[in-house]
Amino acid sequence: MKRVAILQSNYIPWRGYFDLLAAVDEFVLYDDVQYTRNDWRNRNIIKTPHGPQWLTVPVGESTHRAIKDVSIADPECGHAHWKRLGRNYARARHFPQVAEWLRPLYCDSPWRSLSDVNQRLIRSICDTLGITTHISRSSDYRLDGDRNERLIGLCRQAGASTYVSGPSAAAYLDVDAFRDAGMDVCWYDYAGYPDYPQLWGSFVDNASILDLLFNCGAEAPRYMKLGAR
Repeated sequence: MKRVAILQSNYIPWRGYFDLLAAVDEFVLYDDVQYTRNDWRNRNIIKTPHGPQWLTVPVGESTHRAIKDVSIADPECGHAHWKRLGRNYARARHFPQVAEWLRPLYCDSPWRSLSDVNQRLIRSICDTLGITTHISRSSDYRLDGDRNERLIGLCRQAGASTYVSGPSAAAYLDVDAFRDAGMDVCWYDYAGYPDYPQLWGSFVDNASILDLLFNCGAEAPRYMKLGAR
């Protein structure tokens, strides 16, 4: 029995992304699909004294490219992002410990490919959370057909018995086609997340995982479904 999830890479995504990742045996980063503007691919939410704000990687306006082909407009923007994170989280209890491994990812080399930056950050965050799921790329596999056929083909090549999906895919996913291909579909439930200690006023549920790590450090899994396993 093998559980597989397939999802686009996101920039420093929220805790639910990592819980879904931890709930499967293989997580396929699906960056062969079209990049979408004003989405989670190149931005996420941080908390500031002035309320929640977007932290956005500049990538230009074009949507006529796959995520894996998106170049970062300012290769030095990692430095600017790190300065913003420092300004807003330096008072967080676990900022110094997280900064030891996170700062080099922002400051030690230029940021050129959005997909590569997202994947490096996701893998490093998994390491600090103790998530050992195998992470692959959709480019490791052959992609054919329409949206559903591609997903089924990826799952089949990965040896999946169950495809685990977030609930938003219910609008387009052909569950019967998966079953005809010999695979079950399981919908991941993002409900029931507890609040955790945060800086700057009322609780914001959908902040980046970095907010949780800066504030809770090694205790972060207690505020995730990961901690109940």
